[in-house]
Amino acid sequence: MKIKPIIEIENFLKKFADENQIEIVEVEFKQGKQNALTVYIDKDGGVDLNTCEFFHRLIDEPLDELDPTFGQPYTLNVSSPGLDRPLKTNKDFERCLNELVEVKLFAPIQGSKNFETKMVAYDDNTVTIETEKGNLKIQKNQIAKISRAIEF
Repeated sequence: MKIKPIIEIENFLKKFADENQIEIVEVEFKQGKQNALTVYIDKDGGVDLNTCEFFHRLIDEPLDELDPTFGQPYTLNVSSPGLDRPLKTNKDFERCLNELVEVKLFAPIQGSKNFETKMVAYDDNTVTIETEKGNLKIQKNQIAKISRAIEF
């Protein structure tokens, strides 16, 4: 199935999000038995079911006019990305600065592929975490997944 570029869909939805103090974290399209366009959103104070329903209703008709699937049927989902979502954007990294994060690497560094520790810095290419041996700067392309650590 042919769809419009995700960046075009995301840019189209951004004005609706910005007007309502909502952040679009990610837009994804999954093809399968039931094609689905999912918009992951966040906002200060968190996202609840009412926020998801509000944003779904807000973008449903404009998306029909944009026609992201060139007339083919799809299901629209609006969701919170979840507490343990991978950090992807600068805003994600900023939210977790000086917080506990879980870092999973493709290959071991200092004898480990997994770290649960404080993230003390980041830039476009690296993440710096605390370790027992001092701060460790890791290239982002070495990280399989980084997310906020969930404490119970």
